[in-house]
Amino acid sequence: MLVALLGGLLVSALLGGVPGRVQAQDVEEMYRKVSPAVAMIRAKGREVTSTRGLVYFSEIGSGVLVSADGKVITAAHVVHAVDEITVEFAGGETIPARVIASEPAADLSMIQLARRPAGIQPARLGDSDQVRVGHQVLVIGAPYGLVHSFSAGWISAKWLPNTAYRSMPLAEFLQTTATINTGNSGGPMFNLAGEVIGIVSHNISKGGGSEGLGFAVTTKSVRYFLMEREWAWIGLEGIVVTGDLAEVFNVPGGSGFLVSVVPMDSPAWEMGLQGGDRIATIGGREIVVRGDIVLRMAGIAITSDADVPKIREKIGAMKTGETFKASVLRAGQVIELTGKAP
Repeated sequence: MLVALLGGLLVSALLGGVPGRVQAQDVEEMYRKVSPAVAMIRAKGREVTSTRGLVYFSEIGSGVLVSADGKVITAAHVVHAVDEITVEFAGGETIPARVIASEPAADLSMIQLARRPAGIQPARLGDSDQVRVGHQVLVIGAPYGLVHSFSAGWISAKWLPNTAYRSMPLAEFLQTTATINTGNSGGPMFNLAGEVIGIVSHNISKGGGSEGLGFAVTTKSVRYFLMEREWAWIGLEGIVVTGDLAEVFNVPGGSGFLVSVVPMDSPAWEMGLQGGDRIATIGGREIVVRGDIVLRMAGIAITSDADVPKIREKIGAMKTGETFKASVLRAGQVIELTGKAP
């Protein structure tokens, strides 16, 4: 009798027992409830390459609906400087969208749908500060375009800003073992309560696939960069040039913002800013050239990287449609352009 009892306990332990089945049922029910808010994002844009000049590209990512009026959170590298965005929900409903807030240094963007998706409940944002190493998490997205794919894993580390990924210095990351592949970017990471605690950013891989080193930007970062601050998305993509680099371009005043690409229908596009169409190697660095160099915008001179968010914040505080000026170096001449706050 004792042997039979011990054998039964061993089988129960190996198979996970009743608690495991209950948890699986709970996860299945949670997936059913939250997955409709997850969408696949298709983006089309332009970029300048060293071999072919200006080319067109398409990007696939993921996103999550977070408000009843049609706001979707995704990764900035999916949508930040593109010309066209469409969002596809369960059932095949496809809705155009536009960027309304973005912070590439944290890899976060918010897009606004052209209309509310029918019958879809927005996902809830959770408190990422409560997440601990060892907590189980769930990721839903569109890896390689396979919509509403689900994976599970654990939180394996937490990273403060400017510690894990230098090209995204403002992002606070949750590291996870959940499977993340191309197309998952921008998709939600859920806790077991069905709350979004992170937005998938990227993975680290030597072979190109998922190796259990995935990273999601915390919802703490989402709230700060996309919801709590009035940082206008203008559509500026490029680099700040100072010092020797500014001398190469003969920039008056010794500094400015060299525009690489201007997304269609963005405030920068509407005001007439122009991007580059060639790549030059200067000091061992490939730089998109022949675009405008913005010297001053909204009354703020661009002398360092820190001035760009100041401009976004100032324009973000303006009323929609309020005008602002920009001083621009174009083909050796300084001209003035007029823009409107979004």
